[in-house]
Amino acid sequence: MTSPLRIENLTLTYHRHPVVHHASGEFAQGEATALVGPNGAGKSTLMKALVGLLKPNHGRVDFGQRTRRDIAYLPQQAAIDRSFPLSVADCVQLGHWHGSGWFGKVSHRARHQAEHALEAVGLAGFESRNVDELSAGQFQRVLFARILLQDAPVILLDEPFTALDSKTTADLLAVIDRWRQEGRTIIAVLHDFEQVRSHFAHTLLLAKEVIAWGATDSVLTPHNLARANAMAQAWDERAPVCHRDDPAPEAAPAVR
Repeated sequence: MTSPLRIENLTLTYHRHPVVHHASGEFAQGEATALVGPNGAGKSTLMKALVGLLKPNHGRVDFGQRTRRDIAYLPQQAAIDRSFPLSVADCVQLGHWHGSGWFGKVSHRARHQAEHALEAVGLAGFESRNVDELSAGQFQRVLFARILLQDAPVILLDEPFTALDSKTTADLLAVIDRWRQEGRTIIAVLHDFEQVRSHFAHTLLLAKEVIAWGATDSVLTPHNLARANAMAQAWDERAPVCHRDDPAPEAAPAVR
C-alpha cells in the first residue's frame, strides 16, 4: 500500500514571512480530509506545497511513493484563465496529458472517456461549447470531469464550491463521495462546516499553525474554532522566520 501523504515540521513563507509554521501530521489514506481555518490561515499555501508547486522554507512534504502524476490538483477558479479559446471537450481531455503529453493525439477511447466524464458531472452534450461561454458552475463541472479522466489516487481541491449554486454544489459533492468510496485520498479547502461534517470524516484546522487535526467531530469544536480565530488575529506577519528544528509542540499526531 502506498504510504500516506505527510507533512513534517513544515514551514512555508512568502518573502521570508511565515504563512504556514512548523506543521506536522499525516493525511488519512483513502479518506476525505477538509482543510479549514480563518481567512489568511495558509490553507491555499499548504495546498500548493502538497502538490509540489511551493518549496518549503523548512521541513518537508513526504509524498511517499507517489509522483506528480498521482496527484490531481484543482486551484481556485479565480486563478484559472478562461480567455484562451478552448472547447469543453479539449479542456476535459487535458486530463489525459500524462499519457498522451500536452500535444499528443487524442485517441477515440480518450474522447469516449471524456464524454462519459461530462455525463457524470451533468454536462452531456456540452463538448463543443467554448469554456469562456460557461457559467462558473458549469466550468467547475468541466474541471471535475477533467479530474475524472486523470484517475489520480490523490485529489486536491482548493475552495471547489465558491460562488456555486446549491444544485451544482450537491452534484459535485456526490462526485467527491464517489471518489472516497473508490479509496482515493481527497483534501479540500472548505468554508461550509455543514459540508465538512456531512462529507469529510477528517479535518485539519489551520491558523498558520496546526490547531487541531483528526476526526471532524473532535476538530470542529467551539474551543478549537475560537482558538483558530484568536491565533489568526494575533499573528505577527513581520516576525522573523524561526529556525526551530523540532516539531511544534501543538503539531497533530499522525491521523490513521
